[in-house]
Amino acid sequence: MYPKKPLAQSIIELLRAKGITNIIISPGSRNAPLTIGFASHPNFTCYSIADERSAAFFAIGMAQQTKKPVAVLCTSGSALLNYYPAFAEAFYSQIPFIVISADRPQNKIDIGDGQTIRQENVFANHSLYNANLTENASGKNDLLINEAINMAFTKKGPVHINVPFEEPLYETVSELTVEPKIIYSVATDIIFDEPISGYANIWNASKKKLVLVGVNEPNAIEQQFLDKLANDPSVVVMIETTSNLHHPKFINTIDSIITPFTHEDFLDFRPEIIMTFGGMIVSKRIKVFLRKYQPNHHWHIDSLRAYDTFGCLTKHFETIPNLFFQSFFMFVETVESNYNQYAQDIKALRQRKSLEYLAKIPFTDFKVFEKVLSALPKNSQLQISNSSPIRYAQLFDIEKSIEVFSNRGTSGIDGSTSTAIGAAIGSGKPNVFIAGDIGFLYDSNALWNNYIPKNFKIILINNGGGGIFRILPGHDETAVFNTFFETSHCLTAEHLCKMYGLNYLTASNETTLEESLKILFSRDENPSLLEVFTPTLENDKVLLQYFNELV
Repeated sequence: MYPKKPLAQSIIELLRAKGITNIIISPGSRNAPLTIGFASHPNFTCYSIADERSAAFFAIGMAQQTKKPVAVLCTSGSALLNYYPAFAEAFYSQIPFIVISADRPQNKIDIGDGQTIRQENVFANHSLYNANLTENASGKNDLLINEAINMAFTKKGPVHINVPFEEPLYETVSELTVEPKIIYSVATDIIFDEPISGYANIWNASKKKLVLVGVNEPNAIEQQFLDKLANDPSVVVMIETTSNLHHPKFINTIDSIITPFTHEDFLDFRPEIIMTFGGMIVSKRIKVFLRKYQPNHHWHIDSLRAYDTFGCLTKHFETIPNLFFQSFFMFVETVESNYNQYAQDIKALRQRKSLEYLAKIPFTDFKVFEKVLSALPKNSQLQISNSSPIRYAQLFDIEKSIEVFSNRGTSGIDGSTSTAIGAAIGSGKPNVFIAGDIGFLYDSNALWNNYIPKNFKIILINNGGGGIFRILPGHDETAVFNTFFETSHCLTAEHLCKMYGLNYLTASNETTLEESLKILFSRDENPSLLEVFTPTLENDKVLLQYFNELV
């Protein structure tokens, strides 16, 4: 069964031809031709998610794992605008993502017709391509659709296809009436043939080189290159939890290392060269450090983009790290220096002080993260929500078999749960999602679908508000702060779990946390949520004191 609308047929056939199989549909009427076509076609797997904002983040999570575009489909009007948070996330996280919006014909726009807004180019600031289709221009439409889909693949980001339909919307035919022209993107191997010896000479002449890695896909960097960096005495490698890199000589708790530094320490640690690859950096402290104590050179390695995060970018190597290192290390020499050893000595001191501090603190957010992260099952996938959770996670080692993800493109709290569920489906791996209470409640519609895997686990840390605002400068215990910054509340997830059929567990001290974690990870018959209650007024004090005791 095919929709009668030729334009709908063309879109369906072009997506099918290009291997896009996952379609996230939010119910509506104006998108009926496409909904009928996708849902009736054996080549597509369709998911029905009513809340468009949740649907879009669900698609982001799935695309994050499959590395292929996922399409979302909605009706006309304000439904489309709810895709924007995920659209921006896809743009900054370089996730292939296709938005298909049904629309009224142009003669119905701005005349007072219902459920009608100006949809064309609505994502212009963050869209890699905008295909504004017209109902009766088949040849031109095919070109626009092809270009949009190809751009999502090749440039790894979001595109928008806006599709006007006039009524009637529900008519079907048994045979295709179109044969759209398929224009495939030209598959080009990423090569790196840029002269590199000059940069290697600069590298070899420097005794302080800092390599900083943000968001990075698991198993993306060859171990031989990581070993070369780790074993160079003039190189310090700092990684974040989301880098998915592991080596005993890498420093993975950046804030613990640099927060206690004095001005003299920062001067000693200031690199001559900083080399970066991967996506966004979580640590605000490392950004402040490198913006104030700038290196002479900042080189970024990425085949698509380079952000001047520290205000001193001098070179963008437009390739993937493996190809860059393959060429670069042909010219690199080992440089005698005490830079790496200096960092290793600080790391050892901070680790010892951290263990001493953790052994004596009360049950707070910090203690919860210590217990939770050490209890995660091997070979699982960890999704972490933004705000406090992703920052706490940076302070601990995570078992190297665990893959770590977070929506760091825009760093928003708005769709972390939806993303985690989509990722669990996309990866097929056991998935644990750690969330704060405000982010979880904000995205509670993420649970409103029938696709949550049975082995999906949520660990919800409920400290009664937006705890991150308590550790920021300017915190003052007033009604204004509690209401408008922290968003104090007395809500729990118990009734949400009952409504959506999740197993519900609680913990409020170390003993019940350890017991509940064992139960949580031993059950796979239903999705489960463990809600951990921590003291609102103690969490920030314990965390801030931690940095004071590291010296």
